[in-house]
Amino acid sequence: MDHDLNLIEALDALLTESSVTKAAARLHTSAPAMSRTLARLRRAFDDPLLVRAGRDLVPTPRALELRGEVHAVAARARALFGPSTAADPRTAVRVFDLQVTDMLSTTFLPSLIDDLRSQAPGISLRLRPENVQDTPALREGLVDLEIGTLRPGDPEIHSEELVTETLVGAIRPEHPLAKVKTVTPKRFAAADHIVVSRRGRAHGPIDERLAELGLSRRVTAVLPSFAGALHVARGTDVVCVTPARLGRPMLETLGLRTFPLPVAVPEVVLAMAWHPRNHHDRTHALLRERVRRIMALAASPP
Repeated sequence: MDHDLNLIEALDALLTESSVTKAAARLHTSAPAMSRTLARLRRAFDDPLLVRAGRDLVPTPRALELRGEVHAVAARARALFGPSTAADPRTAVRVFDLQVTDMLSTTFLPSLIDDLRSQAPGISLRLRPENVQDTPALREGLVDLEIGTLRPGDPEIHSEELVTETLVGAIRPEHPLAKVKTVTPKRFAAADHIVVSRRGRAHGPIDERLAELGLSRRVTAVLPSFAGALHVARGTDVVCVTPARLGRPMLETLGLRTFPLPVAVPEVVLAMAWHPRNHHDRTHALLRERVRRIMALAASPP
């Protein structure tokens, strides 16, 4: 295209006002600048467009022919660059792909679904499995929102911390540790343990703390999910380390007891992450707001 599209806005003003001075005021420019623009328009259309009639300017037949279409194009251009007039995100119909860490799948997720059913019933969630190998799922658009314990990823990814969670030991009521007043490091290390790791790792920070005390524990099994591990802990005498607050609903459902860990381990930071392509999307922003609210409620004291 060889023509400046700003001329459309100027032509709309000139044809509406039939005055160089009034058109200049409408576009917040000077009368001389508008006169030069009118000269460019005359060359572009090979027509005078506005001609002198006494003290006024009147449109030529070509200008009258253009006026309606020019006004419509200018109005559409203003709307294009104006504030979004998209429908209320609470009534939008969208499917979002989520990748949610396993520890949240049976606690936080049901609450989020119930919340969306009332606050934004057009939003549906599609859960993607956690990958054993790190993949740029957010960058490639495979996932719209990731929620869980996030690892360093692409530098452009947006992230927000949601809650900080304390870890506790979970055991069935019949477990020998359920009968002692205090679970000491020695008693803790002597028990059989079940570990949750989607990468199959049997050792971590707990083992490092125990090693500093000259102790080690026996890991009888490594499972990829908290839900599976807690069910195993319900059926046999093993210790499963789990989030204290976010794991509470499942712990209560399974009738498991908890105790403070006798060694100091880092708290777990849960966060959500999303790609910049979705940062200003109103419906995605609503989803993030509901996630933020539900996570805060799930992690609140009983």
